[in-house]
Amino acid sequence: MSEKLTIRPYARLITMLGDQLIKNEVIALVELIKNSYDADASWVKVSFIDFNSDYSSNDNSKIIIEDDGCGMDADILRNHWLNPATPEKLRRKKVNARTAKGRILQGEKGIGRFAVFKLGKNIKIVSRRQQKNEDGKFIDRGENKENTLIYDFSKYDDNFLSENGQSRDIFLENLEIELLQSSPQQIVEKDVTLGITKQKRKPYGTIIEITGIKTKWTSAKVNKVQKEIGKLQPIFQHNTGDFTVWIYNNQNIHEAQERYKEKLYNCLENNAVFQITDGFYSNENNNVEFKLNGELIKFNFENEEIKGLRKAKRFAENKYKPDCGSFHFEFYIFDFNADSESSPKYYLGMEEKKMIREHRIYLYRDGIRVMPYGDPDDDWLRLDMDRGTVRANEFFSNDQIVGCVYITQKDNPKLIDKTNREGLIEEDHALQDFITVLQIILGYLRSKPFARYLIDKEHKKLINSIKQGKPLELIETAKKKYSGDKNITAFLTSFERSYSQERKVLQDRINKTENLAAVGLSVETASHDVMLFLKKGLEYIDSLVKESFIGETFDAKELTSRLTLIRGTFSMVETMMKDIQLLFPSTKSKTKKINVKDIIDKVKSLYRRQFKEACINVNIESTVHPLIVKTTDAVLLQVFINLFDNALYWLKTVDRERKINIIIDGDKQRVIFSDNGPGVKDDDINYIFEAFYSGKGEEGRGLGLYIARQLLDRYDYTIDLAEFSKDRILEGANFVLEFARED
Repeated sequence: MSEKLTIRPYARLITMLGDQLIKNEVIALVELIKNSYDADASWVKVSFIDFNSDYSSNDNSKIIIEDDGCGMDADILRNHWLNPATPEKLRRKKVNARTAKGRILQGEKGIGRFAVFKLGKNIKIVSRRQQKNEDGKFIDRGENKENTLIYDFSKYDDNFLSENGQSRDIFLENLEIELLQSSPQQIVEKDVTLGITKQKRKPYGTIIEITGIKTKWTSAKVNKVQKEIGKLQPIFQHNTGDFTVWIYNNQNIHEAQERYKEKLYNCLENNAVFQITDGFYSNENNNVEFKLNGELIKFNFENEEIKGLRKAKRFAENKYKPDCGSFHFEFYIFDFNADSESSPKYYLGMEEKKMIREHRIYLYRDGIRVMPYGDPDDDWLRLDMDRGTVRANEFFSNDQIVGCVYITQKDNPKLIDKTNREGLIEEDHALQDFITVLQIILGYLRSKPFARYLIDKEHKKLINSIKQGKPLELIETAKKKYSGDKNITAFLTSFERSYSQERKVLQDRINKTENLAAVGLSVETASHDVMLFLKKGLEYIDSLVKESFIGETFDAKELTSRLTLIRGTFSMVETMMKDIQLLFPSTKSKTKKINVKDIIDKVKSLYRRQFKEACINVNIESTVHPLIVKTTDAVLLQVFINLFDNALYWLKTVDRERKINIIIDGDKQRVIFSDNGPGVKDDDINYIFEAFYSGKGEEGRGLGLYIARQLLDRYDYTIDLAEFSKDRILEGANFVLEFARED
């Protein structure tokens, strides 16, 4: 006797899928946001309604997730949303993996929707489907029906083992979900506020309302959601404007405590020892290529220098072809042991180190992050494990690399998400091969370029110790001489530590002095003009006030004219102060690409009055291609303020036509700054870039050119006196600024 049976899942499967399979409420909320991405939404608005200011909840609290995606009709809700493990997306991917907007579909298991049950007991989904034309393409209209799906599980306990307090067997088929259809009421064209902008809401999309909140929310968790959203698309991608997410606590927009991206970009571009960009691994022939600080590097796993790597032996000896597929990558590698004296360019303060440690190597599939790879506590490439079990100095540490690896569903079909969204599953060794290939690439970078960098750093330290004078050398000599006397050795060690600490404090003060030096000079230069414009503005205002007491009516045209004049006067003051503010320490970290001519024009404007009074003619010549350099406004402002100020001083000492000629050469990446003053004396040539040395006698500070060189050196740029006759434009001082990096 035999019988055929059917599988009857218990209702607690919902808890297992939503509450237990999804790791936490942060991932649950991010999963729902990813669903909006798949629905081609341009924005998602997450609202915590009736939560307290610290995000603690009460019986009235609810979470609303609203988007302007393509929405769902009754058929989709009935036949796909309500069916676990629906194969709908998997089928769509086989036909066309892209959405109407060209996005690659992410989910395919039909499990992510159960993230809602991690968040609350009662769910209401309101959705209005976007209309299609006769060709099956979406148009900018919504269907005439609004569909509402209601889950009310409040009568069940958390594990679906009892109903209204009575224990009984509850199967999935016993759960009743209500589906309503009505004319559109909520998802209609209307104004919706997103940040500081108002947008017209499209007549389609989805609203998910979650009540009976199950999880404990805090400000820290919401900050984490916001950070995870920021990492949802590649962190090196500056423009993610086609998909934005807004979080609100009631009517107040949630602002994260730390806006990290701008600081991170600045750190990546200016403090990384190595920038590995445009990286590509070809699965066809095991070829790797990338740009190392702009220089193209290529190698194959059969190269001799690669064969010697521990991880590459299996691939090289057996000509093994990995099963992971081809992929792209980029890495930024830091030196956490760089010090401010021998390696000022790569030196990292505590704040920078903390920021870098918050990131690891992220993995993105078709532009969307595979979690949790990239989290601070994740060692998916096993770098820290190898450092602990093999030899630390053969491997990078996890926290000194920030990177992104890019895979696709097309090129990497065997690299598949786990059902619980916690990384990739392993299929036919694909994941292990993938990790090994990345370990080989990182192993090459550590054993070759980074090893050479460390050797050069040690040489530089030795040179710097010689330049620093005798104290450390004398201490070292004394320690060797009295190595047998523990008391003397202990004293010398203590003295050495104290000396190094004091020297570091003094070095930090020097750096701050260098950064602030031009602020006082620029304020001194601009103050006369600022006061002049302020005085004029106040005179205009006093005149208006006086006239307002005389007449009973105003001539609107005349009043507008006078107010425009006042507005123009104070606009000049504002412009001057903005230029000066660029020098303040709070703005100096914003490294960007800058047109050098724009900076020179600003400084020329700053000295406009002085040049007019001294009858100095300034001529600026530029090549067709502009000179664009990567640094900060403050650095270039300080450099050219010092050059203009020096030229102004020396030109005042000559009794002839006074000229400054500046040639900006974008083709050769250089500037020649020349004047027809008395020039630099032969005796001063070897010293003008030394600190506190000035040819101006007591009137000079002796810091201008020294600071200019120090600042430019931080970015591998240089400033020198012109050595060749072709670079000497006028008969006075001629300076050549080179902006072509030597690396």
